[in-house]
Amino acid sequence: MDTANLSAFLAVASTGSFSRAAEQLHLTQPAISKRIAMLEQQLNARLFDRIGRKVALTEAGRALKPRAEEVLGLLNDTRRALSNLSDTVQGRLSMATSHHIGLHRLPPVLREFTRSYPQVALDIQFLDSEVAYEKVLQGEIELAVITLAPEVEPPVVAELIWHDPLDLVIAPEHPLAQADTVGLAELAAYPAVFPGANTFTHRIVSALFEQHQITPHISMSTNYMETIKMMVSIGLAWSVLPRSMLDEQVHALPIPGIHLQRDLGCIWHSGRTRSNAALALINLLQQASSMPSEKA
Repeated sequence: MDTANLSAFLAVASTGSFSRAAEQLHLTQPAISKRIAMLEQQLNARLFDRIGRKVALTEAGRALKPRAEEVLGLLNDTRRALSNLSDTVQGRLSMATSHHIGLHRLPPVLREFTRSYPQVALDIQFLDSEVAYEKVLQGEIELAVITLAPEVEPPVVAELIWHDPLDLVIAPEHPLAQADTVGLAELAAYPAVFPGANTFTHRIVSALFEQHQITPHISMSTNYMETIKMMVSIGLAWSVLPRSMLDEQVHALPIPGIHLQRDLGCIWHSGRTRSNAALALINLLQQASSMPSEKA
């Protein structure tokens, strides 16, 4: 059975779309359709129900999915193990990072990595941290550099790289901007824009308000810190931002006794062999952990 056909099957299963699977695998949609047709012919079973533009797994498809993941995971792990018999750092490194880390933390690390290891082909996906976490868990990518979950559970392993202090921020023209101190309840009365409800950062900020039994007035949400900063800067709402992003566009609030922080780092699957390329990148990240981050 051709593993390329299994890869196409898993791409369609995860995206729910032949066209998005084609984009993910850098193929044409007819090529994806052909691979699925070949796989269905080999297995003598229909794997997807196609109803209009919707694609859903059949019972046979649902049965195949975990086995296909296991087969491809074992194959990729074997390739890495054999490649690691040599000390050479080469091959393909499949990794993911969040948009914020990719913009503000990773550039100097990746610059040094590509300079030191030109034989490595980096395959980088920019994803929400929570999506990247799941992809590592499912074995779809080898390494992710993300906002770490408040609790990381096996088989995922996390390496802390940066502490990322967070500040509650408002526009310089906000009614509270001239106050010497501000209470959480006072702030919560104004509209807020929060990180998306499914994000690790949202969980950290929400826990603060729950601890004080305060319900913030959340009028909007987005997963992108740069968008949050823009909305705060023009006075639409207050929010929370990494301290590294603060400048004259936003005003950090002095709230006594409040300390917010999230942790940034890299994760991998403990049951899968890390390639020499992944080990080399982790080493560079560890070296970068003591260096100041780039100012946003």
